[in-house]
Amino acid sequence: MSYIKKLGLLFNTVRYLKPIQIRYRLKYFIKNRFGKKNSFEPVTTVSIDNLSILKFQQSIYNAETFKSGNSFTFLNLNHTFSNGIDWNFPNYGRLWTYNLNYFEYLNQKDISVNEGLKLIDEYIKTIDNNTTRQEPYPISLRIMNWIRFFITNGINDLSYNGYLLAQLQLLRDLKEYHLLGNHLLENGFAFLFGAYYFNDASLYKEAKSILVPELIEQILRDGAHFELSPMYHNLMTNRVLDCYNLVSSNNLFDKELLSLLKEKAEVMLGFIKKITYRNGDIPLMNDAAFGVAPTSKELLEYAKRLGLHIRENELSDSGYRKFESDNYELVFDIGEVGPTYQPGHAHADTLSFELHINNRPVIIDTGTSTYEVNDIRFYERSTRAHNTVTINGENSSEIWAGHRVGRRAHVQVLVDEPNHVKARHDGYNKHFGVDHTREIIAMISGVIIKDDLNGKTGVAHLHFAPNEVFEKVGNEVIGNDYKIVFTNHQSIEIINTYYSPEFNKRVECVSLNISFAGKLTTQIMCY
Repeated sequence: MSYIKKLGLLFNTVRYLKPIQIRYRLKYFIKNRFGKKNSFEPVTTVSIDNLSILKFQQSIYNAETFKSGNSFTFLNLNHTFSNGIDWNFPNYGRLWTYNLNYFEYLNQKDISVNEGLKLIDEYIKTIDNNTTRQEPYPISLRIMNWIRFFITNGINDLSYNGYLLAQLQLLRDLKEYHLLGNHLLENGFAFLFGAYYFNDASLYKEAKSILVPELIEQILRDGAHFELSPMYHNLMTNRVLDCYNLVSSNNLFDKELLSLLKEKAEVMLGFIKKITYRNGDIPLMNDAAFGVAPTSKELLEYAKRLGLHIRENELSDSGYRKFESDNYELVFDIGEVGPTYQPGHAHADTLSFELHINNRPVIIDTGTSTYEVNDIRFYERSTRAHNTVTINGENSSEIWAGHRVGRRAHVQVLVDEPNHVKARHDGYNKHFGVDHTREIIAMISGVIIKDDLNGKTGVAHLHFAPNEVFEKVGNEVIGNDYKIVFTNHQSIEIINTYYSPEFNKRVECVSLNISFAGKLTTQIMCY
């Protein structure tokens, strides 16, 4: 990549940032370069008498990631530590190491109290050598997971509480205003858990200062989390439910957050109900994979136990639209790359779609298998990895590094009706002087998809689920319970690709590349 192109990417990334992000990035750069590392010494002034005896209803158990003998499985990668846990374990990448430091396994179903305390003891013993101990995102999750474990098991120990409070104080100096998004929300949730655990009004004030404005901004009108990843939406919904659980079960502080948490939880649940397929799967659009977040079913059942109602709004601000009939479900993405100032989980997938037929995935999103900065990550975020159109192999938005977006496609919605949606984006305008327009018309028996490149030549990509059997006959693709007919195409190429339903899991499948000039009509009939 040329120096000039790198500068262009950087400019088109930085210009969307909020001033507070730039200010905090400079602050943390100076702090990390010239400042002293924050101390992680336990707070010795914690009085057990001041601690609350909290109630917390049964939440969702975390996935089983720990087994006796210091064996851990995260992101489908297992490692057993034979000589003590290496909290900096580097072999599987940064996200695996983060998961090790989150301590979510403390709240898996089958872990014993002794096992959990032993893990916490080992963490504390080696804290001075832990390179992630000052990273605010793992700190936030670890605070919440320790507190959940302590509350559930009735543990009230001065030493543990001292280290817990030390992490909360450290987090105060490391709030993620340089990133914002879900990271800052997790900081706020951690302060809320800490406030209730220690009955600390100053921590509650800290929590409110983050959660009130961020929940209002980050939860869109249709209930979607604004990073537009169904996986992260479910993660954030679970966290909001846990916070509602905590606040509603304990009579501490004012009730300002209670009503806000209830309002946002109910509309987030509504989005889940809208976007989830009948087989229980979520769309794998943007950064999304199975096995990371609680399932939609688990979240809806949890909400019912908490006495919450589901409030469904029409799909709108998220940019997702869903068409349904008795034998198919199609999710269409006409949303902007977002959020504007933090599109870290966005893919170059504008105007892509997924299709389920008779309760099974048929046309799929490629998914996400890694956050590591490599060719796999680049491909999975690319336009050609999605069910949309490329021109000359280019991406509709400039994805780069692991979580960055430079110049991005902007969408204009032309028709937005229950069974008819039409939109166009300008992602190809700079290089090719043309917009991509896509129209989807939903019928009882299937859908018609119309693509228009105003005379330019492009390629429409369709990615089929693994083991999906079909036959190509002329301009038709014939499956067991569907037929796809292409009109105005130049050629249809069948290629071998892969599907990433989970992290570090890639399954062979096939895709179609349909070349066309100007306009292409794709009719999908479902039986």
